[in-house]
Amino acid sequence: MLGVVNDKALQDLGWGQLCAELAARARTPMGRDRCNSLLPGGDPDATRRHLGLVEEARLLHRHERELPLADAVDVRPSLGRAAREGTLEPEELMQVARLIRAGDSARRFCFSQADRAPLHFGQAQELSELVPLAQELERAFDPSGKLLDTASPLLGELRERARGLHRAIKQRIEELLKDEKIVPMLRDAYYSVRGDRYVLPVRAEHRSHLPGIVHNASNSGQTLFIEPQQLVELGNQLTIAEAGALEEEQRILHELSGAVGRRAPALEHDVEIIAVLDEAAAGGRLGDDLDAGAPELGGDRFELRKARHPLLVLQRKPAGVVANDVALPAPAQALIVSGPNAGGKTVTITAVGLCALMARAGLPLPAEAGSRMPLYRTVYTAIGDEGDLARDLSTFTAHLSALKWILEAAGPGTLALIDEIAADTDPREGAAIAVAALEKLVASGAQVLITTHLEELKALALADPRFAPASVGFDVERLAPTYRLRLGEVGASSAIEIARRVGLPEDVCLRAREILGSGSSVVSQAVERLEQERAASARRSAELLASREEVERERASLQRERERLRELERETRAGARAELIEDLRRRRDEVAALVARLQAAPAMAQAVDAQRAVEQAVAAEEREQARASEPQELPEAALEPGARVKHVRLGTEGVVLEVQEGTATVQMGALRSKVPVQDLLPIARQVRQAGFRKSKAERMERAEQARAAAVQVRVPVADVRGMRVDEALRAVELELDRATRAGDERVHVLHGHGSGALKSAIREHLQRSPYVRRSRPAEQHEGGDGVTIAELA
Repeated sequence: MLGVVNDKALQDLGWGQLCAELAARARTPMGRDRCNSLLPGGDPDATRRHLGLVEEARLLHRHERELPLADAVDVRPSLGRAAREGTLEPEELMQVARLIRAGDSARRFCFSQADRAPLHFGQAQELSELVPLAQELERAFDPSGKLLDTASPLLGELRERARGLHRAIKQRIEELLKDEKIVPMLRDAYYSVRGDRYVLPVRAEHRSHLPGIVHNASNSGQTLFIEPQQLVELGNQLTIAEAGALEEEQRILHELSGAVGRRAPALEHDVEIIAVLDEAAAGGRLGDDLDAGAPELGGDRFELRKARHPLLVLQRKPAGVVANDVALPAPAQALIVSGPNAGGKTVTITAVGLCALMARAGLPLPAEAGSRMPLYRTVYTAIGDEGDLARDLSTFTAHLSALKWILEAAGPGTLALIDEIAADTDPREGAAIAVAALEKLVASGAQVLITTHLEELKALALADPRFAPASVGFDVERLAPTYRLRLGEVGASSAIEIARRVGLPEDVCLRAREILGSGSSVVSQAVERLEQERAASARRSAELLASREEVERERASLQRERERLRELERETRAGARAELIEDLRRRRDEVAALVARLQAAPAMAQAVDAQRAVEQAVAAEEREQARASEPQELPEAALEPGARVKHVRLGTEGVVLEVQEGTATVQMGALRSKVPVQDLLPIARQVRQAGFRKSKAERMERAEQARAAAVQVRVPVADVRGMRVDEALRAVELELDRATRAGDERVHVLHGHGSGALKSAIREHLQRSPYVRRSRPAEQHEGGDGVTIAELA
């Protein structure tokens, strides 16, 4: 178990402010209470579980999943009264119902995210299932919290009776307002209710003229509010009915409160579980706002990567806070931070201390993932100690009192943070005290972080391996701190430069530099030279970095241009491909239409015409392809005798001898032929003359190539003759699927005649098939009744 962190350390490190930030991100009253009272945990296992719960909440948030807890309220005071057999008010009972509903919603949500958030699932398993109680409470009240008439049969009866009496009294008193004998007695023609009784405003002088009961009078005494005698009995009955209804309401509220009281322990546990879940969700939101990482808890020394002070991050934009690597390198037990005033020394050590407390509380740290933080037994601080006149303490004695207490209490597993150790006294004596105190703290096993301007401590950090130096940077050109932490280095205080920066008179600063002169210590001189060399190195590094960034920008620009050209090439190719596909589709549709005409042609003449149309379409396509592939086409050249041309279909070149309407006589080698002018393409190069004589084999091959191919038209056929009905239907379905994917328009099913059972089953199946738009028996020339034609959808 870990120790308790004292109140002084919590106050010095700003723990209360961090808890307030955490509570502001909670969504329920009990969650906010838990956040405000959060303390660094004492059980390492519980700390790790809570950190895991927080990281699960962050994971759910990244997946846009939010725990539904908005309606949950803290009803523990009401539960305590109900457990002691007290009667709760309607609003309290409705809050209990809302709590149960919120718990049920949270339970179902965590169950749905069990794989992603197992720790949430484990917490949700502890939530009770009291939805029937919530339903019972909700059935008793309307949305405003008033008991419904249906809460009990008796309550409904009594309220209905009271409403009837109200109507009867109003009717009777309105009649009285119209009575000519009574109207002169009234101050005004209206009635009112005084003490739950209906009364009339009667002039005081007519008191004896209107029998009844006086319930009130005006301030002047001139008007008496009298309940007429005719209404007294009805009023009495109304009072009795309303009293009965009120008594029944109290009975119902007491009964419902008893039901809540019997389940008070389970409901109180639900409140605690919801508070834990809400606190984890608030921790997740805080971690996201800090851009925090989940630390590795444990080990014997801390290592924070790109750490930032959490309160500074929350007070300003994260980009405005300088991130630093902070670590305690082995074998050192103390980190001595030096550097200029207002350079970030105190911020550095308090950031480490606050991160140590956050780690013990199971919260993510404002550092990169992979950072490591031990679970320190406790944390001690001596930061910003001020004098106390009442206790006769100066600033220095107050600081020594805090240091004394740390020296007495520190030990293994503790972390001590000391700001400006032994600074407010003679520097030599203060340095001696500081060195002696640090040696004792390190010998006790504690880890120590201190800030200092003392030269002796800077030298100690460089000479003794038990101590590690670190410094915050100072820009000698701008005379301003950089807030960058450099491990392994000591830093100059730069007091005169800081004084000039805050506006101290220039002559004072110059005189101070003269007085200091050569009296500065060897360490100060070495640190000053180191700062100058570091500044020069930083300038060279900045120039190199700028050059590298410029090269990277050029490279990125070239890469973007290359990608743009590639994209343009892809778009061009895609456009050409789309045009080609569209052209092929159009040609395919034309051929399909011709094939369909050929299939449906009943006569040979129509078949021949269709075949001729197909051949003409093919010839036109060949001409287009030949013209597209000819690199030396002369589109402006005229066909005239002597022009060199190429037959685009045969690929033969020749010379035009004569041109007539639509045709031309062309000499192609030894062959003279009359061809359509659309089959000729003018060319610029010399005509390759064909040989005068060809061998017999060449002539046979040429004749074979020139022979027209027979027109072949394929109609998909499913031959199911001899199959059983189930086999035939399966075969037909497969053929329909294949033909649909192939783009065919119809399928012929060859089933024969037989007994007619197969034919009937197939035709009935085709009527129901989603592939088929229409089916019909084949015509005589298509195969007759032994074939069924299915036209595809």
